Amino acid sequence: MPKRILIAEDEQDILKLIIFTLQFGGYEVIPTSNGEEALAMTRKEYPDLVLLDVRMPRMSGYEVCSQIKADLEIQHIPIVFLSAKGQEAEIKTGFDKGAIDYILKPFAPDHLLNRLEEILANLEAEKEI
Repeated sequence: MPKRILIAEDEQDILKLIIFTLQFGGYEVIPTSNGEEALAMTRKEYPDLVLLDVRMPRMSGYEVCSQIKADLEIQHIPIVFLSAKGQEAEIKTGFDKGAIDYILKPFAPDHLLNRLEEILANLEAEKEI
């Protein structure tokens, strides 16, 4: 059964690129285009990983991350930020909110795919210990 990745990205061109990249890599993709939708779909779908943009309508990625990590039902779901906001303080905020990685835009599709595969493989290995 393929791993399921929820994407929260409001830029349609970037969202399409990520969807194509992840589907090409064998993942099931749950696309969302704003923070509120991302949080609601995370609670409904229980994805294997959430990929969040920082700047989104209705709720920022930081807010979504905080709410996911505060919810006992879904706080175990790993979160990765994918953002153009690459200042050290912004990256630190992402990790402080509970993300396990922070990937900068622009990104190479193969780099994104390799990084997510590595993250999911590491999480699987940790479960087996």
